[in-house]
Amino acid sequence: MKNYPQKFEKKELMITINRMGINGEGLGYYKKKIMFIPGALPGEVVIARIIKENPRYIEGALVRIKKASPDRVKFPAGVDPTVGGLELAHLDYAKQLKFKTDIIRESLEKFHPRNYTKYKIKNTIPAPAQWHYRAKASYQVERRGGKLKLGLYRPNSHDLIDLPKMPTQSPLTQTIIRQIGAIITDLDMPVFDIRTHPFGIKTVVVREAFATKEVQVTIITVGNKIPQLKQFAEAIMKIEHVKSVFHNVTEIENKKMWGYHTEKLLGQDKITEKLLDKEFKLSPEAFFQLNPEQTKNLYELALKNLDLTPDDTLIDAYSGVGTIGILAADRVKKVIGMETIPEAVEDAKQNVKLNNVKNADYLVGKAERILPELKEEGLNFDALIVDPPRTGLDRQLIKTILDVAPKTFVYISCNPSTLARDLVTLTDKYDVRLIQSIDMFPQTARVEAVVKLVLRDK
Repeated sequence: MKNYPQKFEKKELMITINRMGINGEGLGYYKKKIMFIPGALPGEVVIARIIKENPRYIEGALVRIKKASPDRVKFPAGVDPTVGGLELAHLDYAKQLKFKTDIIRESLEKFHPRNYTKYKIKNTIPAPAQWHYRAKASYQVERRGGKLKLGLYRPNSHDLIDLPKMPTQSPLTQTIIRQIGAIITDLDMPVFDIRTHPFGIKTVVVREAFATKEVQVTIITVGNKIPQLKQFAEAIMKIEHVKSVFHNVTEIENKKMWGYHTEKLLGQDKITEKLLDKEFKLSPEAFFQLNPEQTKNLYELALKNLDLTPDDTLIDAYSGVGTIGILAADRVKKVIGMETIPEAVEDAKQNVKLNNVKNADYLVGKAERILPELKEEGLNFDALIVDPPRTGLDRQLIKTILDVAPKTFVYISCNPSTLARDLVTLTDKYDVRLIQSIDMFPQTARVEAVVKLVLRDK
């Protein structure tokens, strides 16, 4: 008979926390089974409650702390501690940085890539700002009993937490989100509710360009026939710093945040962000790092470790809107970027013109398809940079990288587990010279790392 997850009685247990899990939870043991307790720290003795037991582990909830860690700090006032995105806000910042370095080591120990015990793993680089660093807010909208909520869902639930304050958000995005909420209430705009209101506003996205203070607003709705939408957009445009309002349409069945169609309602087509003396035009769905100040350090670190020369051809295999390639263009003979999203490639081409870059081309398609074609045409690749999503590198792309074998490349990772997994195969031909973690998201368990790989002599 299968042992399915099951709910347990709400009895309280005393648990000693031994270490932290990859998502920042405290880890202890109950009846020889590992127990995950969010909010608990190593060395603490806590009272916890079993929420759910699975075959290999127990999910617990922190009730109270009997013996606190000296590394515990006060959680931000006025914020629900169960909200996502603040998993480490109760931990001293220096210890957050150590945790993020340790997570990389633990991931390597789990997957055992070639010579992993000899890797040079440097301490995590701290962020310039520990709070108020996020340049984009994507808040869900809900109306219950006449009261409007704008915020984030409690992890693994449909319980929306209203966020009048979110200490990692920039003050400007937070202020504008609340002003938009007031407009929704004043105009009595329809708000989507799967049970009672099958169309209406579902999400509000506010993006700030840190360098220019330009703000772009996107209203995501279920259904496209929203009453008073023009009046709504006009009211939003009156908010200081707002330069454009867009409307994105999704469907109830869509599991992703963004829907199938976006159109501009009012204002500019794009807002302008600046990074290392370059300008980048951003459309609503264009990817751009959420911490612009630390992004400068991330990309400078990545470019430094590519060891580029003026005769090099650089491949950017996940080019997005062209950010890294454009920053590198002054240092190389040629940049070739590739991206599967056509709109992102169009943004990249516009950013090339905006910055008067003459040696960068951007192509639509998968790198694993484009790279062999370029190789057959006689193009030699000297350097490669990859910045994949949390799922890591595509298996076929890894094979392609090993086939075309650029002499050096940098892997920017946002997930230590998939990084360590990918290194198992990549180290068939490459040596890992450096892993430098960098804190892009203080107060969270997320960590980014720049990995320098060099083709091994045969």
